[in-house]
Amino acid sequence: MEYDLFIGDRTFSSWSLRGWLMLEKFGLPYRVHMVGLYGGDMPSEMAPLAPARLVPALRLPDGEVVGETLAMAETLAERHPDVAMWPQDPTTRSRARWLCAAMTAGFGALRQACPMQLQHVNDGFAPSDAVRADLARIEELWAFAREKAGEGPWLFGAYSLADVFYAPVCARIAGYDLQVSEKARAYCMETLQDPAFRAWRAEGLTVTYDPFPYDLGLPTKPWPAD
Repeated sequence: MEYDLFIGDRTFSSWSLRGWLMLEKFGLPYRVHMVGLYGGDMPSEMAPLAPARLVPALRLPDGEVVGETLAMAETLAERHPDVAMWPQDPTTRSRARWLCAAMTAGFGALRQACPMQLQHVNDGFAPSDAVRADLARIEELWAFAREKAGEGPWLFGAYSLADVFYAPVCARIAGYDLQVSEKARAYCMETLQDPAFRAWRAEGLTVTYDPFPYDLGLPTKPWPAD
């Protein structure tokens, strides 16, 4: 039994990162298929997966296609209850689901102003009030998660789907040198230094771009987890 995961660019596609982490971090068998975001013809490449139109998309072993990361997460957790992708405690699990839903539905200012990019740190980026408000809300939700956390460095103690969904947020905080609390920054560094995240980023660094997408014209600094 093997899943087929369709993803876009590794350096810039935050949603693709989430889809990949769901499989990689929990040891589920999968094959990766690249869909062109900055080259190729994405509509024609996605046509066999209709009605899915965006990456990531997941094809199940029986051929069924699942789009949208939240649906992918619930489908995989349901199919692999022994893997404990969600926290085991019911109250903690409901909080983890809440955080994931908040991620998929919110933080538009942060996502628009700070597209995920994993190559370097933009030095001197000035966040808007709306971006700062998103960061404050994220920190509030992370603190809410920690109230039910057990032992361990992740949002709910052990690694869960909540950490999958917030990995690109950590990358944005790092990539734009956004100001957050020491606790939040430590969590971000835990994410950036995780072997799976490092492997994803390393693969992305093998690709060159001309021009570089989302170039803000700012000076850059080295990635913090290098």
